[in-house]
Amino acid sequence: MTEMIKVQNASKDFVLHTQQSTVIPVFQNLNFILRQGDCLALTGQSGAGKSTFMRLLYANYLCNSGEILVRHEGEWVDMAKSTPHTILQVRERTMGYVSQFLRVIPRVSTLEIVAEPLMLLGHARSDAEETASTLLEKLNIPSRLWSLSPLTFSGGEQQRVNIARGFIAHHPILLLDEPTASLDAANRAVVLSLIEDAKARGVAILGIFHDKESRDAVCTGEFDVTDYRSEAYV
Repeated sequence: MTEMIKVQNASKDFVLHTQQSTVIPVFQNLNFILRQGDCLALTGQSGAGKSTFMRLLYANYLCNSGEILVRHEGEWVDMAKSTPHTILQVRERTMGYVSQFLRVIPRVSTLEIVAEPLMLLGHARSDAEETASTLLEKLNIPSRLWSLSPLTFSGGEQQRVNIARGFIAHHPILLLDEPTASLDAANRAVVLSLIEDAKARGVAILGIFHDKESRDAVCTGEFDVTDYRSEAYV
């Protein structure tokens, strides 16, 4: 299968500038491959750096050394060294990311928030909002809430809005940071079905699943970040 993400010899430290520039090593010489159609579980004990690694892939954090290569429109892009413009292009067209937290602008409706990724790709607003409506309905967000900002929604409702936004654009790569957290059994089943649909389309998926049952249901393998933790970190 086609390689979609390839990490080579990546290392990451954090520098605490407010604490005498203390250096906190996290990873050393990390190597990783994610292929088309894979759904890998990112594993490791709490605090091992799972979310840090995911943010490195998405270029929210920069690695200190090594390469983070993402296949973007047929070419390799190094997320560790690319310009902000290129990184934004990768995020819009290639790599979706469902984080644990929904970040929204007040007074922007739920429907607009979910539809936005499609509109950024050039879809007509009406078509994007129709697709958004279908996803929101599938994720059991009542239509009476679609015109409202999700800032006042419950944690589970916000998470489902976040999932709808992350899945709407059919990116070839999808990063999922605890997508089933805060969800009841019925809505968890809906999310797992969305992941299965994405796998069937050949999407390359990397997810953090603290729910073992969910992980076992959808994942084809796992990647343990503990194997690459710095000795100083341990």
